[in-house]
Amino acid sequence: MSTSTESFRDQLYNTDTSGRRVGFFPKRPKGRFYNRRKVVSVILLAIFFITPWIKLNGDPLFLINVFERRFILFGNVFMPQDFLLLALLMITLVYFIFVFTTVLGRIWCGWTCPQTIFLEMVYRRIEYWIEGDSAKQRRLAKKDWDWDKTWKRGLKHSIFVVIAFLVSNTVLAYIIGVEQTLTYIVEGPQAHLIPFIVIMLNAGAFYMVFSWFREQACIYVCPYGRLQGVLLNAKSLVISYDHKRGEPRGKLKTQATNPDQGDCINCNQCVAVCPTGIDIRHGTQLECVNCTACIDACDNIMDKINKPRGLIRYASSDQIDAGAPKYKLPAQAYAYAAGLVVALTLFTVFSIRSGDLKTKLLRAPGQTYTMTNDGNVTNLYNVTFINKKNEERELTMRLTGETGKLTMLGNNGLTLEPTGVSEASVLVELPPEALEGLSFDIGIEIVEGEEVVETIETKFNGPML
Repeated sequence: MSTSTESFRDQLYNTDTSGRRVGFFPKRPKGRFYNRRKVVSVILLAIFFITPWIKLNGDPLFLINVFERRFILFGNVFMPQDFLLLALLMITLVYFIFVFTTVLGRIWCGWTCPQTIFLEMVYRRIEYWIEGDSAKQRRLAKKDWDWDKTWKRGLKHSIFVVIAFLVSNTVLAYIIGVEQTLTYIVEGPQAHLIPFIVIMLNAGAFYMVFSWFREQACIYVCPYGRLQGVLLNAKSLVISYDHKRGEPRGKLKTQATNPDQGDCINCNQCVAVCPTGIDIRHGTQLECVNCTACIDACDNIMDKINKPRGLIRYASSDQIDAGAPKYKLPAQAYAYAAGLVVALTLFTVFSIRSGDLKTKLLRAPGQTYTMTNDGNVTNLYNVTFINKKNEERELTMRLTGETGKLTMLGNNGLTLEPTGVSEASVLVELPPEALEGLSFDIGIEIVEGEEVVETIETKFNGPML
């Protein structure tokens, strides 16, 4: 640590002593990590805006239709009956975040979180383009309203609103599908007032977060920053200040005459570019989103004063204390990775086995068996079909054995609605010579066209022989 006191933790960087928010203007970052983050952001933004338009087997690639309780992931349809699969998916995602936080710190926050991507790579870049870098923004904020301030602020916020509406409609496309979203847009708010109000509220919230609330979402609202205090340890790879190399700090002009002075020249560029306003030299803090802006800023200064890069870098606490040049993956990371592989494997296997048709066959309530006039024995069953395909399907049912007869009451076949639930009653009739006791197993095949799509085993009850 660069300081012997922990008093910096007593107050958030974006508040004053009275607790009021302090507006700050981060300096525009530049450097190798920032360039890489721009590439990652462009890819993720493209995925976000393009995915609703992609179809797989006639279904959206990704859909979260909470209104109709229908979810699609890479063409696979999940319905409320797949609750265990959805629960396993959520557990896998949470485990994924925990694993990577423990090993790689808040890499999610700095590189892939929508809050960071939209704020740093969209909204703030628009601000830099219209209002200039931090110094110009600060002067513009302090000056009285004139034509220059009015048109700049007006243009900036107009673009902010347009982006908010674009994002809000894209989110809606993930929920109800892109076709339905386009229908709402074409037919207008008069025909679809409630969806329009939802879009307005969502866009308004999005605009407020990225035009005003900003870093407070990470500091106050998101629980992930506080979770890192539990998940991180001395072996986690985070953005770290090398206090052994940087301390004691001093001015550049005194380095030549003071051999004990560290490489940090107190230029405060790492603080100037931080989007949450922290001083990384105090160590890991909940406000740090691992955006790497401080690394680029420090490397640029080290280049100018002919010092090696890496005074601020990706490193673990143990690595800094030991003076190790390279990071070694801790043994626990392999155990975490193994657990994650197991969770992903289980989800994949169960997803494949679940298929696109789920059938539930139960004996009719209060029924055991019935004797016909010719001595045959009948059992009555209720069957429920869950069609996960987004198309109508024609099914029939038959017994696996050569003896006996299966009748679908009221219909010789069964028509399933697209992604719907259908029910029918089934009467199974067996001759006396086919009976094997009071209760025995029989097989029933579900047939679509000429293909047997599923085979069900159930109990058949008969009289005592």
